[in-house]
Amino acid sequence: MAELKMRGVRKSYGGVEVIKGVDLDVGDREFVVFVGPSGCGKSTLLRMIAGLEKITSGELLLDGARINEVDPSERGLAMVFQSYALYPHMTVADNMGFALKIAGLPVTERDAKVKAAADVLQLSHLLGRRPKELSGGQRQRVAIGRAIVRQPKVFLFDEPLSNLDAALRVNMRLELMQLHERLAATIVYVTHDQTEAMTMADKIVVLNGGTIEQVGSPLDLYARPANVFVAGFIGSPKMNMLPVRILSANRDGVAVALPGGSSVVVPVEAGARAPNSELLLGIRPEHIRIADAGQFKGEAVLAERLGGLTILHADIGERTRLVVQTEGIDTTPLHSPIAMQIDPSRCHLFGADGRALAPLSKTGTV
Repeated sequence: MAELKMRGVRKSYGGVEVIKGVDLDVGDREFVVFVGPSGCGKSTLLRMIAGLEKITSGELLLDGARINEVDPSERGLAMVFQSYALYPHMTVADNMGFALKIAGLPVTERDAKVKAAADVLQLSHLLGRRPKELSGGQRQRVAIGRAIVRQPKVFLFDEPLSNLDAALRVNMRLELMQLHERLAATIVYVTHDQTEAMTMADKIVVLNGGTIEQVGSPLDLYARPANVFVAGFIGSPKMNMLPVRILSANRDGVAVALPGGSSVVVPVEAGARAPNSELLLGIRPEHIRIADAGQFKGEAVLAERLGGLTILHADIGERTRLVVQTEGIDTTPLHSPIAMQIDPSRCHLFGADGRALAPLSKTGTV
């Protein structure tokens, strides 16, 4: 069992607070991903868990025991860094077993652990090589193997795939997911890449400015973003955001005026917001359809043809552009008029505070 809990965790450097009161549960065998832009505090938070950064206030609990003051080497955690940090003069086997050697394990036990980890990572045929004789992906697997041999309670990964090329990152993502399943391990993983977060995580923690914006499964965050920041950060291409104005609200939802003169009724609750209040309407590119008629009319000005799908950029007037995801075989000619249709049930509305308006209650009242 390996459960992590953070309660009111804060970190300050002098008078600057960079982690501003984090409460989070990481369950046994969960794959939890911290994601957010550069400077949001995700790596700092991971280093606090590892014990490499001192916690200013709050509690860090591992299986119910407070570990704030426990030395990093005694926490039962293993960290894999962005840099492979392999000893160039040592073989793969020696690199993987070095921590065990320092801990004083007998040679036979050490070799058995290294062999078992190498089998899991498909490194058995490389144990006699040195780092300079390995590819980037192989070096990263050695760094992961160095963590596996310690049999930690929790694995910590700090952007481990950032130094790999695009194709190798995809392969390593799959390998890490398979590794998580084979080891039944608890993993906390840091990345700035929302695609990594969406494809790998059981639970995503979206961080911004040292605070948690939202926690949930990948599909929860995709389908029900709590605010404008999460809506814009999760999903690729990014969600379209359009300024709208409330026309009315009733049991069916909130009717809003769209750019271009059309309107839709979005099935959310208006709360105390009055007619003419300004909101933002969010609609994902994959939820917009090219049609003979629709709520938006404009001109296709750019096309990103990616094979399996096409990303169209359409100007709809008022200095507003919509991004539309269509099939790869889409033949919409550029600089031609197009109409675009949206499904109101797929739309999101955000208030002036940036928070999402709540879906209609079960009674259907607003």
